[in-house]
Amino acid sequence: MTNEQLLLGLASVLAAAAPVLFAVIGETISERAGVINLSMNGTILLTAMGSFAVALRTNSLWLGFLTGMAIGALVALIVAFSSITLKQSQVAVGFVLALLCRDLAYFLGNPYMNIPGPRLLAVPIPGLAQLPYVGTLFFNHTVITYLSFVMIFLAWAWIFKTRPGLMLQGIGERPAAAFVRGANVNRMRYLYTVIGGAIIGLAGPAYSLSVKAGWAGTISGLDGIGWIALSITIFGGWNPLRAAFGSYLFAFLQWLGLVLQARLPNIPSQVLQVAPFPLMILTLLLVNIGDAEWVARTLALLPTGLRRLAVRFLRALRASPPAALGVPFESE
Repeated sequence: MTNEQLLLGLASVLAAAAPVLFAVIGETISERAGVINLSMNGTILLTAMGSFAVALRTNSLWLGFLTGMAIGALVALIVAFSSITLKQSQVAVGFVLALLCRDLAYFLGNPYMNIPGPRLLAVPIPGLAQLPYVGTLFFNHTVITYLSFVMIFLAWAWIFKTRPGLMLQGIGERPAAAFVRGANVNRMRYLYTVIGGAIIGLAGPAYSLSVKAGWAGTISGLDGIGWIALSITIFGGWNPLRAAFGSYLFAFLQWLGLVLQARLPNIPSQVLQVAPFPLMILTLLLVNIGDAEWVARTLALLPTGLRRLAVRFLRALRASPPAALGVPFESE
């Protein structure tokens, strides 16, 4: 593999990670507010289909993306209404919506199967795209990929560097304390759940109008991406920067599978195609085993230097969810 091929491959990783990034950041915002949007897998499928259909009918890519955001916000609103107002289980409602949205996408998307449609084109940034190495990596992408870069730092800055972001953390960690400080907890949970849903809604069209242009129904390869995004949200410790690393890691593993497929012809292609999924699950497992008793016993058997290194690694991976995640709030 030449240097140019490697750079182009890594640039494709950044582009392919954009949809997962939108899903993970949207879910991070929602869960920071204390609401689990478990409908994400179905939402991605439905927004991918709906956005492609609208873009095809109107010949407007931007209407397609707006459609995705609207669908994502609507599904999230149903989650918020069911869990916040009706006090139903967030997990149960989200799971049912995930299945419903998935089936709706396949049923309503039949007329649009395998039809050529509009696709976002790369927009090189003048002066920057010509820079050695970094130009190819970061400055020769579509607008939606650039937006994914910006979204990482916007979400991080909003959550950790602004007063409203601190209030957002408060309603997910200690809603009663946030209420005492003047926050309308349930109204803010509605707001952030819908905003998170709208961002998740960008993931679908980022696939069907950019990364994997078109709609191919059950063979589109999108079913399961939402569950991976949920695991990356946990792996990311509800921090957009760490979640971005998880998203890029997943996209890199997918690309690596394609590269190895040509170099390891004796291994069935299906093995390399699905390998990123169990690897991400294994990574997620490492986030949660640090406090297990058997892990402590195993670490005690290691040499001192290796044990310290392993402990530091597990501590770096450790993440705790917002304390009030999934817990309804009553002001009375």
